[in-house]
Amino acid sequence: MSDSIADLRRDFMGEPLDEAAAHPDPIAQFQLWFKDAVDAVASEPNAMALATSTPDGRPSVRIVLLKGVDDRGFVFYTDYRSRKSTELDSNPHAALTFYWHELARQVRVEGTVERLPRAESEAYFRSRPLASRLSAWASHQSEPVASRAEMEARLREVRSRFEGDDVPLPPHWGGYLVAPHAFEFWQGRPGRFHDRLRYTLLPDGSWRIERLMP
Repeated sequence: MSDSIADLRRDFMGEPLDEAAAHPDPIAQFQLWFKDAVDAVASEPNAMALATSTPDGRPSVRIVLLKGVDDRGFVFYTDYRSRKSTELDSNPHAALTFYWHELARQVRVEGTVERLPRAESEAYFRSRPLASRLSAWASHQSEPVASRAEMEARLREVRSRFEGDDVPLPPHWGGYLVAPHAFEFWQGRPGRFHDRLRYTLLPDGSWRIERLMP
């Protein structure tokens, strides 16, 4: 099995990523690449790996969905009682990774994390499908549960508690903002001689762009 895994490979034929052509603002560069991923019909282009860690440095990572990006940074939503939230609240630093297989592109982001204002979480929660809003009430994310049957019983109880479409934002649920201080844009190129550009936030608010060896 190990030999067959080691033999798995494909060559990358991506377009060049050049410093002169890259946008000086990494958020704008990300938005350009994100649009390319959407246009390429990438599978879940807003899926991102979110890495967190405990104060003593024990990491964990999972896939979550990006729900917004603007000049402030990257937004996602979750249960504030989950493992990721516990780690972010005690160690408010995170890393994100996006990978768009169809374009042989990867973006890495590092930054500090803060909770979104409740009004912003409320506005997003109201836009979610009814089933998703009910699930946010029924689930205590990351907590052990005895069985699927118990989960479904909790969902039935929540459904009976709220009438129609009136499901308010739970007090334990909301958004986070990852405010970036470093980016890396990776473009796969032939022969594993990839293009990598790193953006680093400077004290004056501007960004330094450097090419990294592949």
